[in-house]
Amino acid sequence: MRKELLASWALLVGIGLMMIGNGLQGTLLSVRATLEGFDTQTTGVVMAGYFIGMMIGSAVSAKLIRRVGHIKVFAAAASVASISILIQGSIVDPWVWWLMRIMTGACLAAIYVVSESWLNDRASNENRGALLSVYMLICTLGMGSGQFLLNVAEPTTTSLFILISILVSIASVPILLTARPAPRFDSSDSMSLVKLYRLSPLSVQSNLLTGAAHGTIFGMGAVYAVNKGFSTAEVATFMAAFSLGGLVLQWPIGWASDRYGRRELLLWISLLAAVVAGFVMTIDAGSPRFFLAVTLLGGLVMPMYSLCIAYLNDRLNPSDLVAASGAMLLASGIGLTAGPISVAFLMGQFGDDMFFAAIAIMFVLVALAVLRSKATREVTAQDIEDQSPILTAGPIGSPVAAFNAPDAEEYAVALAEDQLDVLDELASEEGPPEPPR
Repeated sequence: MRKELLASWALLVGIGLMMIGNGLQGTLLSVRATLEGFDTQTTGVVMAGYFIGMMIGSAVSAKLIRRVGHIKVFAAAASVASISILIQGSIVDPWVWWLMRIMTGACLAAIYVVSESWLNDRASNENRGALLSVYMLICTLGMGSGQFLLNVAEPTTTSLFILISILVSIASVPILLTARPAPRFDSSDSMSLVKLYRLSPLSVQSNLLTGAAHGTIFGMGAVYAVNKGFSTAEVATFMAAFSLGGLVLQWPIGWASDRYGRRELLLWISLLAAVVAGFVMTIDAGSPRFFLAVTLLGGLVMPMYSLCIAYLNDRLNPSDLVAASGAMLLASGIGLTAGPISVAFLMGQFGDDMFFAAIAIMFVLVALAVLRSKATREVTAQDIEDQSPILTAGPIGSPVAAFNAPDAEEYAVALAEDQLDVLDELASEEGPPEPPR
């Protein structure tokens, strides 16, 4: 493990700097848009542009990497992302910002593909989970800590835009200076969203709604905070609380799902998230109890994508896992895009408290989808022991490299074979089954 971390230090440092800049950028744009007088609906559309770009970038980045290589794509994406934020700081116009948000999303998608596929190539089956966990820890901490840079300068100036550009630009330097060869890159087959829905309606429904909640939090959270009269420091704390909660509860929720079943946990976590979101609406905004409740909500909401992916993986043949993750990305992208746009409309029409009300409704719908799955007897893993290990999802629920990473399909097959070996060993220890009486 130590050897792989040392071999990947350039990539990990680069992605860490990138996430700090990305975390600051989303909050800064929401705050600045509100201060510039953009109406709530317009801000929602602008912020949703990032997720549109994510879907575009994840679709085209594989071709670019195969053509010019990982390092060049990472450097080009970082350069374009750096330029796009400078344009947003120089030209305050909603259409320009929307186009630049699309550009930023496409660039970050390419960077995620490069990073995750690079790490996947460097890892072995024995340490892959640990290495990707370190990667996700760096991403989450980067996104969360980036929020507090909002306090460095006034959002109404160009200083923070320049700071983000510097961070994003520096992020490519360690990658460009690395002497290690880049990994090969092979894309895998794809699966349509319709086919995936037929295989597991609950996976698609829960993933789409979870994506909508994530898009709402990171697209409209800062707008809600500014409209509530939060100071700059309180806005940063509010946004960081979601990431902190997800970081703290990711492992306990994964542990519980391994022991009590994915679908049961999807039901109870969804109901609890809906209750907490409704409870937050009754607390004085900005009070210590408010921020504590938001942290708890983030802890429930942020790990949901990992839970959705794990639930799906338990229901597919190993050879279908890689292709299916592409369709899951599409479902997530639809939700991520639709969430901030629809919630921005609701906030504009019915008030800022619709931010939390909408999140509560989304997870009530997830719970209803789980109950429907139970009623229609959607196929489920026969035993909890047959479940695949839960894996931490990417930043704001977008592991865009999952269906393009080199050796991903071979890893999925090897993982399934290892699980079968374990079951065979347990069966041999228990002895042959008794004949029926």
